[in-house]
Amino acid sequence: MKKVFIDGKAGTTGLRIYERLADRTDIELLTLSDEQRKNPESRKAMLNAADIAFLCLPDDAARESVAMTTNPQTIIIDTSTAHRTNPQWAYGFPELSASHESMVRASKRIAVPGCHASGFIALVYPLIESGYLPKTAQLTCHSLTGYSGGGKKMIAEYEASDNALLTAPRQYALSQTHKHLPEMKAVCGLEYAPLFCPIVSNFYSGMEVTVPLFASKLAEGITIDDIKTLYRRHYTGDIVRYTEEADADGLLSAAAFSGKDSMHLSVFGNEERILLTARYDNLGKGASGAAVEVLNMVLGVLPTTGLELS
Repeated sequence: MKKVFIDGKAGTTGLRIYERLADRTDIELLTLSDEQRKNPESRKAMLNAADIAFLCLPDDAARESVAMTTNPQTIIIDTSTAHRTNPQWAYGFPELSASHESMVRASKRIAVPGCHASGFIALVYPLIESGYLPKTAQLTCHSLTGYSGGGKKMIAEYEASDNALLTAPRQYALSQTHKHLPEMKAVCGLEYAPLFCPIVSNFYSGMEVTVPLFASKLAEGITIDDIKTLYRRHYTGDIVRYTEEADADGLLSAAAFSGKDSMHLSVFGNEERILLTARYDNLGKGASGAAVEVLNMVLGVLPTTGLELS
């Protein structure tokens, strides 16, 4: 039975991973007391005793944990931003390609994708890989997320505050230096990072990522139907799939997949203007659900084990 340790269990992502794994009988969870988890030596001992260690920490702390892990057999699954563009780490989105899947299964260092980045990359990577879009494409991305993506501090702010400003959506990362931009550019193989507009709103969890395209920017002869066909053929698993369904009223809710670990891709628009959309849960396929999927693949069990799919 594999031993699993969550370094940073008290944070939003760490807690969600712990809740998902607590009742599983195919692993042994290693835990520290609240006092011990603040002790570097205790954390180091657990990291090196574990077969698989999740890092649910800020970037610098995640790098510190990697440095403390001297056991060559310990597999690290990092949910921070620290290693997502490091070519020596596997990128934990196995649905992107057979190569990504094989690297996740074989690597001892795996970086879990960022929440916003997951939707953008799921939509754009196949277009670049297939030649439907050039690597020189200058793209725009809008992403609407629930407030749980901001962690414990933001959750408390929304749930305890009577601040009227919190009742409306709020755009952020206005400086265009969001921490997911290097990942979005590098994994897709783009020459330019997208113009990125993330928005947090007054709902707990869920995410809707949209990439608008002028059809004139596509490779010659490529149509909106070609993109739909590409997604259907590219994503054939149970977790990420293509669907043409909007909500019953013809609108798209960013909270439609709250509590789920699926990601649904859709294409809307017409032959001139196209909307690529990805909907999922920022805490699911955007964070802890993706981390558990990676764990399952490392363990050699079904990727969907313990996941809640729609």
